[in-house]
Amino acid sequence: MTTRVSAGTGVIALDRPGALNALDLTMVQLMTAALEEWRDDDAVRSVVVHSTSPKAFCSGGDIRAVREAALRGDDAAVLAYFSAEYALNAMIARYPKPYTALIDGYAMGGGLGVSVHGSARVVTERASLAMPETAIGFFPDIGASHFLPRLPGAVGWYLGLTGVRISGAAAVECGLATHYVPAADLPALEAALTGGGHPDPAALLDAFATAAPPSPELSGHRAAVERCFGAPDLAGVWERLADEAAAPSGAEWAAEALDALRRASPASLAITFELLRYGAGATLEQCLAHELELARAIARTPDFAEGVRAALVDKDRTPIWETRR
Repeated sequence: MTTRVSAGTGVIALDRPGALNALDLTMVQLMTAALEEWRDDDAVRSVVVHSTSPKAFCSGGDIRAVREAALRGDDAAVLAYFSAEYALNAMIARYPKPYTALIDGYAMGGGLGVSVHGSARVVTERASLAMPETAIGFFPDIGASHFLPRLPGAVGWYLGLTGVRISGAAAVECGLATHYVPAADLPALEAALTGGGHPDPAALLDAFATAAPPSPELSGHRAAVERCFGAPDLAGVWERLADEAAAPSGAEWAAEALDALRRASPASLAITFELLRYGAGATLEQCLAHELELARAIARTPDFAEGVRAALVDKDRTPIWETRR
């Protein structure tokens, strides 16, 4: 990761392309140090975060390293990573200067933690956002227990439980993103934001933004999402999805959602549902503190070790969960 100041704008470039910019502890620490320095520097008026990779903004936290630390019983390393990452998320959310994330490509898990909490989140037609933690035996963290329940309807429960990837257009529709800019215009926007010729990032973003097209993942399914994922408990979500899958109008969407739930860790689904219910009435700081305690505990579970193995180590995509629904 590199940082620089350009004409009054602090620029953070995520440049770990071999790992799709997965955030390791060093990156988290460097980003935190830069933001701390710029926060009190009157010469820095705003911050822009972007990726040097054409494939990903940030694919998430370095969860493989967390798994390795947990397997060797290094709870201190697990705690150090999550503590640093969540403190960074909180800092971004409370940052006193405009903070703009330019999301072009994958933004998952920890990638949302360094973007969604900022004041502006720009997405393109190549953006793909997700909180896929239930598929690796974990749970939506990085403050997701705060922002997911606050999405319209039950969209947050849908995203958090299934881990479904959504497009940039869908991200704008549900509020995860604030501006939609065609990828071809992104270099010009970045140049304008960092060139110093315009003192108001918000006005620049409005000038470059275009109307997002309809999103196939959400448009046309919003009522069904609210009906199914707005159930009072997890068992109700399963039941309502099954009913929806039996109806011709929602069969394909509901079948895909059911398939995602079947592939997820049953324990993670239960934890996630209750976590989002808790977060709906809690502050961001309370959510992050709660997530930190959960992360320390979940990192030591067999489901987490197995989920990360299947997804990121052996990549066979066939986890064998310790728990069953």
